[in-house]
Amino acid sequence: MAKRSRKYTELAKLVDRNKRYPLEEAIELAKKTNVANFDATVEVTFRLNLDPRQAEQNLRGAIVLPHGTGKTQRVLVLTKGNKQKEAEAAGADYVGDVDYIERIKGGWFDFDVIVATPDMMGELGKIGKILGPKGLMPNAKTGTVTMEIEKAVKEIKAGKVTYRVDKTGNIPTVIGKVSFTNEQLAEHVRLLYSNFLRIKPSTVKGVYVKNIAISTTMGPGIKIAPESIIAQ
Repeated sequence: MAKRSRKYTELAKLVDRNKRYPLEEAIELAKKTNVANFDATVEVTFRLNLDPRQAEQNLRGAIVLPHGTGKTQRVLVLTKGNKQKEAEAAGADYVGDVDYIERIKGGWFDFDVIVATPDMMGELGKIGKILGPKGLMPNAKTGTVTMEIEKAVKEIKAGKVTYRVDKTGNIPTVIGKVSFTNEQLAEHVRLLYSNFLRIKPSTVKGVYVKNIAISTTMGPGIKIAPESIIAQ
């Protein structure tokens, strides 16, 4: 385990690890305990009572954050014919078909998201072992395998984030930067919370939301009291 800096150790003392803070207070504390000397990313992690081995509980999807994430995603669109012109007009950074698949085989990864039309999935499947471990494989559940290229590209550019439950029931999601206002970050937490409540699998028994924590890139985790988040 990496040794913590003195600054981190001192700031971490401000956080009561046994306390669940009201949403606004947790956001303020996350900013206060940020040790990075750059505009750090803010992330919220939902620990849900899910067993991802069950198909219905293997939650995966995407949501558009109204204030974005503070980072512009570089979008690669893989499609053919007139859809390429649609992708270019929508603002995609790279547009092509098998030529880009060959570049990826050669180690090219100057993009953040791939959007593909269904007719390209056969070719993409051939490099699934390359894209899969990096979380770059397009998926219909996240809206990245679609014929609606314009909509997909514009949503990603506007701040669409994907989420997926891990094997322990955690769903970590980027919600912005330290430079965002507290209100903007709070709105994103509420939106995600509301979304996860809406898609709660019917097979879940007992307490659904076990824990919610917010943190900055290099800062400590701060627990949020779920009852302080008013679902919208």
